[in-house]
Amino acid sequence: MEAQWKRPEACPDGASCPEVAIGPDAVYVRSSLLPNAIAQLTPNEWRDLVSAIRAGEFDL
Repeated sequence: MEAQWKRPEACPDGASCPEVAIGPDAVYVRSSLLPNAIAQLTPNEWRDLVSAIRAGEFDL
């Protein structure tokens, strides 16, 4: 997949960062540590994931 990958500004060096690429029908997520392991999400799944992260559902 040829995509424009973006990472958070908090990860400028790319050492261990999440990366996201938004396509017309899907959102792709990967780790900079494993760039070939790509998860594909629907736009609704992406919105749910971002909402859950913002709500602190994944805080340890």
